Amino acid sequence: MKIDKVLILAPHIDDGEIGCGGTISKLVEEGKEVHYVGFSKCVKSLPEGLPEDTLIKELYDAAQVLGIKKKNINVYDFPVREFPKNRQKILDKLIEIREQIDPDLVFIPSSADVHQDHNTINEEGIRAFKTTRVLGYEIIWNMLSSNHNFFVSLEKKHINKKNEALSKYESQKGKYYFENDFASKLAMIRGTQINTKYAEVFECIRWRFD
Repeated sequence: MKIDKVLILAPHIDDGEIGCGGTISKLVEEGKEVHYVGFSKCVKSLPEGLPEDTLIKELYDAAQVLGIKKKNINVYDFPVREFPKNRQKILDKLIEIREQIDPDLVFIPSSADVHQDHNTINEEGIRAFKTTRVLGYEIIWNMLSSNHNFFVSLEKKHINKKNEALSKYESQKGKYYFENDFASKLAMIRGTQINTKYAEVFECIRWRFD
């Protein structure tokens, strides 16, 4: 089973780290080529007075912690909470990304995620990458239900990297899910489900063995 190139699709800058930061750390450690695409600069999400490129700089710092190369990061500028009306443009971008990267594994938001932007990336991501492996990551506070059945076992070092990456988002501090123990506690709960110390869990949307 060949998995060399991995693609993380993040509706908003930081979603990838929140949903699968530990798994990203593990994949990079295993020598996988990891690409990260954000679909919004999230200017509306910034506290008043901060420069518009604040989150992009924080993303680069977080990605460096996880081991993602800067050349493998791309950020578009779709307005937050307006993804549904830009659905076709987003699909066109996803098809371009598919042709450029040709990933073996793609991470997208879960289909149970009710945020309109996350839901759009899920639906259009499935359309664009329906012939490869697709896993849906959980953004737990957006979930009305859990249909997650694909677990990735992790070590403490991977969760430490995830926490360190999240700590780079200085502009988002104050949100409870950026507190240092939130990711650790969730990873311990997921690990308990598969009899290991830590894990992240995903919705298996599409899988293939070659």
